[in-house]
Amino acid sequence: MSELASLPEGPVDRVVFLGTPQVAADVLSALISAGIEIPLVVTRADARRSRGSATTPSPVKAVALDHGLAISHDPRDVVNVDAPLGVVVAYGRIIRSEILAVMPMVNLHLSSLPKWRGAAPVERAVLAGDESTGVCVMQLDEGLDTGPILARATTAIADTDTATDLLGRLGGLGTELLIEQLRHGFDEPHPQTGEASYAAKLEPHDFVIDWSESTAMARRRIRLGRAVTTVEGSRLRVLDAVTGSQPAGADLDSAPGTLIGVDVATADGWLRLIEVQPEGRRAMKATDWRRGSRLPERVRLGATSTG
Repeated sequence: MSELASLPEGPVDRVVFLGTPQVAADVLSALISAGIEIPLVVTRADARRSRGSATTPSPVKAVALDHGLAISHDPRDVVNVDAPLGVVVAYGRIIRSEILAVMPMVNLHLSSLPKWRGAAPVERAVLAGDESTGVCVMQLDEGLDTGPILARATTAIADTDTATDLLGRLGGLGTELLIEQLRHGFDEPHPQTGEASYAAKLEPHDFVIDWSESTAMARRRIRLGRAVTTVEGSRLRVLDAVTGSQPAGADLDSAPGTLIGVDVATADGWLRLIEVQPEGRRAMKATDWRRGSRLPERVRLGATSTG
């Protein structure tokens, strides 16, 4: 492993920023508001939303454009910038060793490292049913979220927290930690300890509700924000649901996926649908969907690929 450039000593008021999604854009906005000078922003290239359509800038690029900041899509450009430090938040690419040998960098990672290293730490914490998680400011090295920890904070995960809720809360906690470190100088780095786990990027099947799983597991998938099932061959997004009870007219041994009214049987109980989005339609209350659906009172929900 190549030698890393040393972190600056004392306060830092000028940094290069590398990031892509909304949580990173929120951190960038907070740094600007805190008076941190940003001579360059590096973000992923503009995304094409559909075939033949115009491209859309990343949330980080949108903030940079609003503030008239210099923008690059190539992380190698940071070595030519007069700044003592790079700050990385969900950039989406590994920073190569030759860059880290010239420009020291810190990373704001949304987990309690070494747990949930990788691309989707918040979502994996929700899916796993973790009771708590955290956020770390770490020195970036060549590994996948393996660098030493400079500061950390933790938060409980309520069983009502969506991934979006948790992402926002962790982003806020992490921003406070980061700004404190920049203003007062970095704490002594400490190696990560404990068993590591990896937060692989979410795949389409992660959002598919398998009604033969437990009620708790079905709710976790729904809390990710893109849960899907099918009803009579049509896709149905489930946007919100709560633990329910056996509805009138239900059998004790109702098959998982049996829908009676707005209650669905799972492996160990019932889930009550609160908000859904039928295929090709807007989001609506589950009760309104049922009234207008022309479905029989008892129908079977089944899984499908999200594509």
